[in-house]
Amino acid sequence: MKNLTRVMAVACALTLAGISLNHAAAQGKTGFHVIKDIPIHSTGGWDYITVDGTNKRIYTSHGNQVNILSVTTGDSIGYIPNTPGVHGIALVTAINKGYISAGRANKVIVFDLKTLAVLSEIPAGTNPDAIFYEPYSKKVYAFNGRSMDATVIDVTTDKVIATIPLGAKPEACVSDGKGKVFVNAETTNEVLMINATTLKVEARYKIEKGDEPSGLDIDRKTNRLFIACGGNKTMVVMDAANGKNLANFPIGDSDGLVFDPELKMAFASNGEGTISVVKEISADKFEFVENITTEPSARTIGVDLTTHKLYLPAAKTEPGVATATNAKPRPRQIPGSFHIIEVGK
Repeated sequence: MKNLTRVMAVACALTLAGISLNHAAAQGKTGFHVIKDIPIHSTGGWDYITVDGTNKRIYTSHGNQVNILSVTTGDSIGYIPNTPGVHGIALVTAINKGYISAGRANKVIVFDLKTLAVLSEIPAGTNPDAIFYEPYSKKVYAFNGRSMDATVIDVTTDKVIATIPLGAKPEACVSDGKGKVFVNAETTNEVLMINATTLKVEARYKIEKGDEPSGLDIDRKTNRLFIACGGNKTMVVMDAANGKNLANFPIGDSDGLVFDPELKMAFASNGEGTISVVKEISADKFEFVENITTEPSARTIGVDLTTHKLYLPAAKTEPGVATATNAKPRPRQIPGSFHIIEVGK
């Protein structure tokens, strides 16, 4: 996903402006609010978070490792070290494997879901970022930001079976469960459709009112894509069958989006410290519901589809120290402030 410099800058700016980082207690139209913070006592950046509601685990990228927490208690279950530049975590629970995109190592790390032991390391393209398991073809896709392609891995053999050129920088990805894979193309403002059988890009759908698409999810029943575009702070709803743009809504500086198929709601996490909620009334009707207050820097998101709770990584920051060679340094993460925000009713 996007560089966390902008995330930290937003949080730092709000702090300097005197805006409180405390969570709002009031409940809005959804009834969703911050329930608690789950601390992780180490320092490092972060990106994607994956929630396995069935097995009650949270997997979060953090620094050069993946932290695993209990959904029930928030306690640490363990961690997987030596994942340089970790971005995302894909789970294949049927065969007890997880796959980690290690961006700075240009590889995918395979681990055992029960023991957390590393099983193998698979070469990928340059800077593998978004990663997910496609259930129709039973393949893992790692989308490589710098080489602008996708590495396709057979989960039975853990071998690379294809590299798909994309012609743009990929971001988040989803599947319709019937043989079509969709991925945001951040640099061309498109959604690319990949045929999971031929392993080729077969369509490029223009996002008409969105810029720098990042977060992405799908309602498989209605075949609707929900796209969070951080560049112009807009959520776009698209027909996955033909790329028709159906609706768009103002959100925040978002880097993540999840869709809850039971609630029929899309949740976009914004770096300003909110979650923008859009409800799907029908296949062709959508409405903006509200912004849920979270915390500045909380711009990636995961959902537990068994409890309908949301989880967002975040940390507090302070201004960087200017030097003669760097007049505008990055904000610094306050040591020990990294945590996971739990949002629900």
